[in-house]
Amino acid sequence: MNFGGIEPAFTAYQKAAFVVVPVPYDLTSTYQSGSRRGPGAILEASGNMELFDEELRKETYRSGIHTLPPLEADARGPAEMVASVRRTIARVAADGKIPVMLGGEHSISFGAVQAMKEAYPGITVLQLDAHADLREAYQGTPFSHAAVARRISEICPLVQAGIRSMSVEEAEFMAGSSVRSHTADSILDGGAWRAAICGDLQGDVYLTVDLDVLDPAFMPSTGTPEPGGLAWRDVLGLVREVAKRCRIRGFDVVELAPIPGMVAPDFLAAKLVYRIMGYITEGQ
Repeated sequence: MNFGGIEPAFTAYQKAAFVVVPVPYDLTSTYQSGSRRGPGAILEASGNMELFDEELRKETYRSGIHTLPPLEADARGPAEMVASVRRTIARVAADGKIPVMLGGEHSISFGAVQAMKEAYPGITVLQLDAHADLREAYQGTPFSHAAVARRISEICPLVQAGIRSMSVEEAEFMAGSSVRSHTADSILDGGAWRAAICGDLQGDVYLTVDLDVLDPAFMPSTGTPEPGGLAWRDVLGLVREVAKRCRIRGFDVVELAPIPGMVAPDFLAAKLVYRIMGYITEGQ
């Protein structure tokens, strides 16, 4: 099963601009589990998309999209899984490809960021998320999904958008840190929010999208849905602006927890992945 159900002429690794890395893992999930089924649902839904992008007026897949086999879960624990992700993404980046990781829970993003930091030392991470994910540790591990942004902030600049849930610990950490956090309310209020977020970014960017950044009306299939989220066009508008101003070197879309019989969220996630690919190639 390859992303988009693309014909073999456009899936060869050597010629592909994008390499899709499915990571079906949700060991540290703490509310609703099931994101381990997310990558498979995204791949299945992607096979039912029209490959002509109606917004960008092009067939993005012609840049080449290779899909790796799903990365096997490491049962020893989240630290080992993060290390496994890091090794895989490092190989993809070293080959000059744009890694596209499909989660799985958000903890795996730290391994991807570690690899991208090695490949692009000046990289900044843009996190689209409902949750701050800035805990020092959660339920006994510093590699929890609830601590992924804290780990990222320790190795590179971090910009957040769409945040609308955090603990006291996270709020206190944020106040004394260099993390730039843009709440969902600041985005929904309108104004120059895209410019404000993009003003915190420059050069190389790694984009991590937790699907719960979207309002549950658009994306009910997440482990921890939060009211008051962004709309589909809010997310697309921001990502397109970032792609115009910066170089998105890789990205992930995580935390899809499929609901049996409800395929619309799966399709949204697949189309989001494809649209981001299109934005990245738009200026090439």
